[in-house]
Amino acid sequence: MENKKVNRRIFTSESVTEGHPDKICDQISDAILDDILAQDPNARVACEVCATTGLVLVMGEITTDGYCDVQKIVRSTVDEIGYNRGKFGFDSENLAVLVSLKEQSPDIALGVDIDGAGDQGMMFGYACNETDEFMPMPIMLAHKLAKRLAEIRKNGMHKELRPDGKTQVSVEYDEKGKVLRVDTIVVSTQHDEDITQDNLRKIIIEDVINPIIPKKLMDENTKIYVNPTGRFVIGGPKGDSGLTGRKIIVDTYGGYAPHGGGAFSGKDPTKVDRSASYMARYVAKNMVAAEFADKLQIQLSYAIGMREPISICIDTFGTSKYSESYLIDVVKNNFDLTPKGIIEKLNLRRPIYRQTATYGHFGRHDLDFPWEKLDKVQDLKKYL
Repeated sequence: MENKKVNRRIFTSESVTEGHPDKICDQISDAILDDILAQDPNARVACEVCATTGLVLVMGEITTDGYCDVQKIVRSTVDEIGYNRGKFGFDSENLAVLVSLKEQSPDIALGVDIDGAGDQGMMFGYACNETDEFMPMPIMLAHKLAKRLAEIRKNGMHKELRPDGKTQVSVEYDEKGKVLRVDTIVVSTQHDEDITQDNLRKIIIEDVINPIIPKKLMDENTKIYVNPTGRFVIGGPKGDSGLTGRKIIVDTYGGYAPHGGGAFSGKDPTKVDRSASYMARYVAKNMVAAEFADKLQIQLSYAIGMREPISICIDTFGTSKYSESYLIDVVKNNFDLTPKGIIEKLNLRRPIYRQTATYGHFGRHDLDFPWEKLDKVQDLKKYL
């Protein structure tokens, strides 16, 4: 008699700590953006950063009436992250900071000045009801592990840890898409030279994994890997160069939903790469919370200088009794998807962006992001 096959699948997502070289760059980019928006809410900012051993390069296009002390912001951000000792190969006091900034192209400004999109492109939003945050389980657990890893370093609980780190969680689902268990956990953390691998593993399991991963999702077959190479002393920009916008999947849905390709950090809200992605998440989350579907993905696309999106696509993965065309009509009747409408609804011309640059832009219960609010649910339920 043949064994009946059970169609289970395992999906993996990763996160990184604030000391990861790419995330250092994201945080500097958004810290500069915040400083400028605090002075000039209508500024145009497209600021990118790259980092390597002892060096940070700030580049891009900024048009503003304000003044930004780029050197000061770079050094203070790096210091807050925890790179404040010369032996780390990257420290706030001894960095070389190079600045290459110019004004926004007048050709781009033509489209933005008439409240059109600042560029062409497509943006995705996603939500599902498998977690309280309306996010996929793998990315939420990976973020929480990464945040906990930074927490026990910064609060002095484990001074042997250093700022760079990565987490990864593999979750097993049944044939109906229900979370069954955590299959694999990977935690890699930078550390000082003296700690042993056994002690490090003990710290990570007891003080990072056990407080974060629900016991009901762990079993005797759950695999845990801590620093799989056995050593992670050299890290941060000394171990690997960093670049703004290179962790876009960490920033969004952990690969569980598509990504349009545009990065977020360092961009003011006239850039639909950022603002329309936030609105797409807001739409998807409120639609799922209103019970139109168990999971919902929305794609918005724009053309430079045009106000309205040139296309809207919705996929509910067979979890809704409503047609895509009906759901699109509901969205159009309840959400202003123009760049100006998005900026005004989500109040995006504020210095709120540095805090988005680590541990995900979505599913954040710890921060008051306007695109995470569920204030449209009751209006949407009238269409059920």
